[in-house]
Amino acid sequence: MPFARLATATTPTCHIGLGLAAVGRPGYINLGRDQDLGENRTVEALRTRTHDLLDAAYAQGVRYFDAARSYGRSEEFLADWLKARPDVDDIVVGSKWGYTYTAGWSTDAEKHEVKDHSVRTYDRQRAETADLLGDRLDLYQIHSVTPDSPALTDKELHAKLAQAAAQGVTVGFSTSGPAQADAIRAALAVTVDGEPLFRTVQSTYNALETSAAPALAEAHDAGLTVIVKEGMANGRLADPYAPEPLKAVAAETGLGCDAVALALVLRTPWAGVVLSGAATATQLASNLHAAVVDLDDDQLSRLAALAEDPQTYWNHRASLPWH
Repeated sequence: MPFARLATATTPTCHIGLGLAAVGRPGYINLGRDQDLGENRTVEALRTRTHDLLDAAYAQGVRYFDAARSYGRSEEFLADWLKARPDVDDIVVGSKWGYTYTAGWSTDAEKHEVKDHSVRTYDRQRAETADLLGDRLDLYQIHSVTPDSPALTDKELHAKLAQAAAQGVTVGFSTSGPAQADAIRAALAVTVDGEPLFRTVQSTYNALETSAAPALAEAHDAGLTVIVKEGMANGRLADPYAPEPLKAVAAETGLGCDAVALALVLRTPWAGVVLSGAATATQLASNLHAAVVDLDDDQLSRLAALAEDPQTYWNHRASLPWH
C-alpha cells in the first residue's frame, strides 16, 4: 500500500492532503471563490497557482495530493509539477475516474461534469490518466459512488479494477450524497476471487455532515485507508461564513475557523488523510494549523450540535452556484 509512506512520515501535517478540485478548473462551488481566484483564471494562471500550492504544501509537510479527471486540468498541472521535481519520491498521488469535465474552461457552463461509471468510461479515463501521471499514480478511485451506482455490481469493471490493482495501483472509491453510509457498506462487500476489491474510501465528513462516521469506522476496521474530503463543507465552515458556535471556538483557540473545522476531522480515530481544498497559499497555511489544534470536551460538545440532517446538508450543497 502506498499509504505506508504516510505511516513513516514524521511531519505534523503528513496526514493532511491537498485536493486540487478548487484550482484545476476556473469554476467550482466553494464559497468565496471570487475573492480567492479573482478574475484571472486562464489555464496558465491556474497552472502557476496549482504549482505554487503544491510547492507550499510539500514544504510544509503535506504528502498526499488528490486530483480527478473531472477537476479540469488538475492531473495535467500535477503531472507537470512532478516532472519538474523528480526528487519528490515520498508522496502519495491519487486521482479519480467516473466524471468527465465538460465546462470547456468556462465558469457558466450548463453542465460542468457528467457522471458515468461504465467500463467504457473507465477504459478511456484510465488511459488519459496514465498518459499524464504514468507510474506516479498510486491510487485510482471511482468518483462519487452512490448506492445505485452500477460500479457496485459491474463484474467486468471489477475484473478490470482488480487487474489494475495486480499491476500496482491501489483501487479505491469516493462517495457523495445523503446515503454515503449505504454506499460505503455496499462497496465493502465487493470482492474479486474472494478478496476485497477496494483498499481506500474517500467520503465527505465535517461538522455539518457526520452521517458517514459509523460506516467509515467500519471501513477503517476492515483495513481501508479513509480519506476525508470537504472537511470545510465547501467553505461553509470558513470565515466569514462559519456558524457562530464555530467562530466562538476558533476565537478560544486563537486560530481560524478552518483550522478548527479540519482539526475536528483529524481527531477521529479512523481518518487516515484529511484533505485541504485550499485555493491560496494563505488558506493552506491556515488549514495546516489544524494539526496543532487541541479541543476540549466543552468545545467538542458545542461543535457536535452543528450537525445537520444529511438530506438537508446535501440539498444545500446542491444549491451552491458554480462561481
